[in-house]
Amino acid sequence: MITVISIIFIAGYAAIALEHPLKVNKAATALITGVLCWTVFALFSDNEHAPAHQLTEYLGEVAGILFFLMGAMTIVELIDAHDGFEVITSRIRTTNKRKLIWVIGLITFFLSAVLDNLTTTIVLVSLLRIIIPDKKDRLLFAGMVIISANAGGAWSPIGDVTTTMLWIGGQITAGNIIIKTLLPSLVCFLVPAIIISRQLKGHIGQSVEPIKNKDFTTNSRERKTVFWLGLGSLLFVPVFKTITHLPPYMGVLLGLGVMWVITEMIHSGKDEAEKGLYSVNHALRKIDTPSILFFLGILLSIAALQVTGVLADLAVSMNNSIGNIKIITVLIGLLSAIVDNVPLVAAAQGMYSLEQFPTDHYFWEFLAYCAGTGGSILVIGSAAGVAAMGLEKIEFFWYMKKIGWLALLGYLAGAGVYLLQLYLFHS
Repeated sequence: MITVISIIFIAGYAAIALEHPLKVNKAATALITGVLCWTVFALFSDNEHAPAHQLTEYLGEVAGILFFLMGAMTIVELIDAHDGFEVITSRIRTTNKRKLIWVIGLITFFLSAVLDNLTTTIVLVSLLRIIIPDKKDRLLFAGMVIISANAGGAWSPIGDVTTTMLWIGGQITAGNIIIKTLLPSLVCFLVPAIIISRQLKGHIGQSVEPIKNKDFTTNSRERKTVFWLGLGSLLFVPVFKTITHLPPYMGVLLGLGVMWVITEMIHSGKDEAEKGLYSVNHALRKIDTPSILFFLGILLSIAALQVTGVLADLAVSMNNSIGNIKIITVLIGLLSAIVDNVPLVAAAQGMYSLEQFPTDHYFWEFLAYCAGTGGSILVIGSAAGVAAMGLEKIEFFWYMKKIGWLALLGYLAGAGVYLLQLYLFHS
């Protein structure tokens, strides 16, 4: 049984990694893999009722992650529908390339900590296409956005899916992950930013005006209201969890509900066609549903490996062959440049228990940093990279030559800073 499940998972994982050559959406592959793993477990189980019971238990944990992501995605889409991000992007005035790379990088770094690295990348790369007409310069900026988005998402409990998974799973707490990984993540961003900024000289050319395709537009008051309300809703989630001890998805659903009511009130006097564009119903249709289903399939697959003892055996094997948990964590981060970091972190959660590494143990903190930032090394290693690749048609080998080595330097520098912190403060 274990052999069959392992083969199914490896085959499914390979198909996910080869999504683009195979031209099969990774969500479909992940769902098939997850269901097949549990099907084999059920068919070979000695107790016909046990698999269903265990599946129900794991599904509760999985549902918490999915509801959180759906709520957060909807809030972000609602902000975007109201052109709320213009509150930030409209304030970018400089045309100096060196100043602009720092402005873009810092905005991306901190914005991705509040939203998520994927959304932030899409917003900032879309902005770059407006303000930087030169393709060569724009690609360097886009590369910096990828690094900044992944670095920014790593130190926040709501900035990256993997960090959110660790937070919901009880491996980390919100305040501690911010304190312990902010500086390493900042260094991960600063090292490439310093090097790239030295390559840039002069000013950007004449920017082009964005093309408005909408039949309706929001006014300044509506944009600001929805932007700050959405931002406040997301920032409130860790506070809500701390006060009530309820799962994070309850906080994000509360925020979404409040935004739903207020946006309905804002647009109550408009006709149905216009009101519909700014409704939560419209935002729900725009969220990245395939990604939600991908996470569902992957997490179900990992749960099957966990319940059958595969992950526990793998953890023992890695500990015996490598021995040093710090090295193992760094390798996981490097591996996330090739394969998706979600299943890697989910697997780590299954391999290592809270009894072995309690909440806020340095392993979980270091894993959040490594898995979150390691994906920047290759353009296909993160959702942010794939999004930028699609928007700007970034070539794989161009990225490896121009950006990948910078991302690697930043990753290693940040890892070094974290380990230095650990040594100095004996945490």
